[in-house]
Amino acid sequence: MKDQALGETAKFSDPFVTAKGEERAEVPLMGAKTLWFNTGTLCNITCANCYIESSPTNDALVYLTADEVSGYLDQITARGWPVTEIAFTGGEPFMNPQMIEMARRALQAGYEVLILTNAMQPMMRPRVRAGLEALQADHQGKLTLRVSLDHHSAALHDAERGDGAFARTLDGMRWLRDAGIAMTVAGRIEFSETEAEARAGFAALYAAKGFAIDPDHPARTVLFPEMDASVDVPEITTACWGILNKSPSDVMCATSRMVVKRKGADAPTVLACTLLPYDAQFDLGPTLEEAERPVRLNHPHCSKFCVLGGASCSA
Repeated sequence: MKDQALGETAKFSDPFVTAKGEERAEVPLMGAKTLWFNTGTLCNITCANCYIESSPTNDALVYLTADEVSGYLDQITARGWPVTEIAFTGGEPFMNPQMIEMARRALQAGYEVLILTNAMQPMMRPRVRAGLEALQADHQGKLTLRVSLDHHSAALHDAERGDGAFARTLDGMRWLRDAGIAMTVAGRIEFSETEAEARAGFAALYAAKGFAIDPDHPARTVLFPEMDASVDVPEITTACWGILNKSPSDVMCATSRMVVKRKGADAPTVLACTLLPYDAQFDLGPTLEEAERPVRLNHPHCSKFCVLGGASCSA
């Protein structure tokens, strides 16, 4: 498609060249460290700005099974991938009835396990809590839950996730603390405050609630920008790496892939990116061998979220 005013190809329309005809950057798989599994898009709540559109009714990505996860764990070994972490996201992973068993198999295979959760009712069911306690007892130091806490204030968190969500999530976090299960936090920084202000706010919250979470460590308190695909962002060319003083190894798809199962599909498939579950060009095929090919950065999220971080590719 041509831009009528500029006579250029529209941005992010060609996987190989940008709108200006420059070679688009690509990212090779440089040694996978994390294999993600999307356990399904069903969630107990509907958030105002969920990148994957999770809700109590969205089953576009259906529940994975423990046997399907085991199949990919076997592929990791067969392909010699240097994976150290198996991570589970959703939807809300604890909606999946096999979540505890999937985590158990990954832990038994020797991997560290990360589970993303809103720490609300699905996690707090007695069966799930008993399962988490058993995993913690059997695999000390190998299990971490990353809790979605959009803001350190109840008002702004609830504006995203619904009235009372903040209090229910804090209840879950207190249970995790008392059970001795390691937890980190994922928040957002699009609340008219600087990152430093946001981290200071989380620090105060952690201190008040007795949560042993480092507010300044980027992997312990992960702060994400809002992922608005309508925002105009530059495309990433091969020249950008030198201009930005960055490397393809800095981008998430250099070290990770995500497994999903689409509604109606016979088997799961592997995606290049956890942030782009519905874009067919980032579907690499059903096997890890097929998923070893490079990824062209042909989406606004690749630019704004993964590469630029507020920088610009212009010299």
